[in-house]
Amino acid sequence: MTSWITICEGCKTDDWAEKGIEVTDGAMLADKIEAAADGTGLKARRVSCTMGCERSCNIIVQGKDKIGYSLGKFEPTAEAAEAIVEYAKMHSESESGQVPFRQWPLGVKGHFVSRHLPLPETD
Repeated sequence: MTSWITICEGCKTDDWAEKGIEVTDGAMLADKIEAAADGTGLKARRVSCTMGCERSCNIIVQGKDKIGYSLGKFEPTAEAAEAIVEYAKMHSESESGQVPFRQWPLGVKGHFVSRHLPLPETD
């Protein structure tokens, strides 16, 4: 089942203004995630805000009927994007969305913010 990577393209790291650029750190990370996810079967989408501004750059990995995860405090690098995509592939391959800690790519360890349980099937 396909997993989605939702990327906050509005995220700005603390030193964003000092960089003197107009593109946000979140948009730069989104570009890199989309490139890394191309051809993997994963879906990526951008949103303007995930309300995690104190720990930008933020992403969410989720799939239908699976546990989802919010992650943050990334730098907008190719290495971070590759680790996020690698983790999302494992999430996609997992029936429940859970991936054993020992299998997590090093680049996502320490970036988990919260876990989101799937919605119940019935009211």
